Amino acid sequence: MYIKLRVVTNAKKEKINKISEDHFEIWIREKAERNMANRRVVEVMKKYFKTGKIRIVSGHHSPSKIISVGD
Repeated sequence: MYIKLRVVTNAKKEKINKISEDHFEIWIREKAERNMANRRVVEVMKKYFKTGKIRIVSGHHSPSKIISVGD
């Protein structure tokens, strides 16, 4: 399953806003440098979906990302 994400970095609080079944907004504390934000996005989404199989498919250098959940 593919999920579209809109990521806001350097936020005061971390939160997830579900817009639709396949579209989320996510706020994280890490800065968008040295891949720190991408790693945190994967960690937070693993907890949200309760699975260990999450990877970023596209948008590694963009606030708009597509992630793969599960197989």
